[in-house]
Amino acid sequence: MSLPEIVSREQWRAAREELLVKEKAATRARDALNAERRGLPMVEVEDEYVFEGGDGKATLPDLFEGRHQLVVHHFMFAPEWDAGCRSCSGFLDQIGHLAHLKARGTTLVAVSRAPYPKILPFKARMGWTVPWYSSYGSDFNRDFEVTLEHEGELVERPGVSCFLRDGDRVFHTYSTYERGLDGLGSTTGFLDLTALGRQEEWEEPKGRASALGASAGSERIRYHDEYED
Repeated sequence: MSLPEIVSREQWRAAREELLVKEKAATRARDALNAERRGLPMVEVEDEYVFEGGDGKATLPDLFEGRHQLVVHHFMFAPEWDAGCRSCSGFLDQIGHLAHLKARGTTLVAVSRAPYPKILPFKARMGWTVPWYSSYGSDFNRDFEVTLEHEGELVERPGVSCFLRDGDRVFHTYSTYERGLDGLGSTTGFLDLTALGRQEEWEEPKGRASALGASAGSERIRYHDEYED
């Protein structure tokens, strides 16, 4: 095994401070990238997709649960499989309490192509509480490029897609796939992919922080059992 070099505390501190300069530059670059992502245009979703979940049939607007934003984890679970993807399962395992996303008007759900009767027992086995829907029989997975045709066969790939609701209209704002999911799992990580972002006053473009009527940024963080849903 190749281990790091052993040095004195003073040498370590000097090396750490040199790396910190690069880390801060990466943070500023990430902020700029997030602002550019929020500046992307959006596309209206006009197809009437039908999903199946714990409460029966649902449309794409239903998945928002009345909130302004929706983040969909495209969980790899093909209809012919007996269980969900192991990597997608590891991804879902790391997602924390959803109250902090909900407080920022954002709903997170998982969607798979497998029929819901297959999803339900696997979800119970894993002990997940994240809402999970089946897109079986619809073109949702194909349209958002997570079910692809390769050499005459359908193949799955993981992804995350973000949507924004304006009244009865739904818009697709962003999608990322495969390595684009690296580092996701936290509240801020998901919010950084959305059109409204973290809803902090310092974020660009200006005016998104008040999209929910009042700033929902860090000043309004609560213990997860203190939010009013």
